[in-house]
Amino acid sequence: MSRLTDRIRDVVSRVREVGQEACIVTTVGRVVLGRIRIDQLGDDSETLAEDVMESGPTTTRADTTLESMLERFQTRNVDSILVATSDGRLVGTLYRSDLEDNLMASETETEKSTDDETCCCCKD
Repeated sequence: MSRLTDRIRDVVSRVREVGQEACIVTTVGRVVLGRIRIDQLGDDSETLAEDVMESGPTTTRADTTLESMLERFQTRNVDSILVATSDGRLVGTLYRSDLEDNLMASETETEKSTDDETCCCCKD
């Protein structure tokens, strides 16, 4: 995360250090203000985060169904979506790959439990 007054050289350094491609700009209270995509920046040391951030990135709520989230990923063709509370506080980032893995595991588990529902007296 970054604040509006953080210098881009510092933001780029921190983001690259953790192997990410973007940085979320928030208030001290974690309210989402914007996103900085590192691959679109130079290392201009004096530029501030507020000067280069994309304001008001799309967020979703934690209670959104996984199926709705997957549809959103597919429609927008994105790899991640920010999750925030109703008052805009950052909860975290949901990654498309994690969601797809979760849904596949859930489907596999459902198939297994359906197969196990045959009682012992009904088997051949």
